[in-house]
Amino acid sequence: MYNFISVFSFLEIWYTTVTIPKMLSNLLSEHKSISFIGCLLQMYFFHSLGVTEGLVLTVMAIDRYVAICNPLRYAIIMTPRLCVQLSTGSCIFGFLILLPEIIWISTLPFCGPNQIHQLFCDFEPVLRLTCTDTSMILVEDVIHAVSILASVSIISLSYLRIITVILRIPSGESRQKAFSTCAAHITIFLLFFGSVALMYLHFSVTFPPLLDKATALMFAVLAPLFNPVIYSLRNKDMKNAIKKIFYPQKMFNASGS
Repeated sequence: MYNFISVFSFLEIWYTTVTIPKMLSNLLSEHKSISFIGCLLQMYFFHSLGVTEGLVLTVMAIDRYVAICNPLRYAIIMTPRLCVQLSTGSCIFGFLILLPEIIWISTLPFCGPNQIHQLFCDFEPVLRLTCTDTSMILVEDVIHAVSILASVSIISLSYLRIITVILRIPSGESRQKAFSTCAAHITIFLLFFGSVALMYLHFSVTFPPLLDKATALMFAVLAPLFNPVIYSLRNKDMKNAIKKIFYPQKMFNASGS
């Protein structure tokens, strides 16, 4: 589990680095622009890292499934070698799957004015600026929808099975411990895929520009901000450290008694 969390954290660092520095630079600058190559690279790395994160979350759900549904065989099934293979495979697939789409976009002709009504370069706002038939936007939406729904289906089925097994545990304390093990991942899953669904599953429905930007902000900034907070608060040592910071006198008295 900690192997996958460390990979997920590493991806989050680069995921936010791709968009936030340029976003902040444009907010502070009068000349809000990005080069065509820079825009393509931003789209590629942002979505490749996002797809990889989705795959890592899917693998984490499978890991929790094995841990709770097959606890005696967990060490045999989820070996360190398999964990490395799953993490590496997620990264390779995530960075290769978007490459043909980016290459295709780089060959399209664009008409002025090249104004993107979004906080960063994204597929749909960029494709709307092309001089060719924009029906490919729907095809692009369908591709994203299939990949998103595939991950959501695997994670949902894993947790349905996990919940079924947990509810059969006779001990209330054991049930609580099992649910606690999965709580952080379920929260991250809902936050990540919830924001992804708002961004990429509305197809031809047009949202107001302000709502579009608010959704993008949640997807690119708020979700990565809350992820480490959620995982930290699920860690017993981290919670004790936070208590010591905010309630030092109380902790001193408790230890003195």
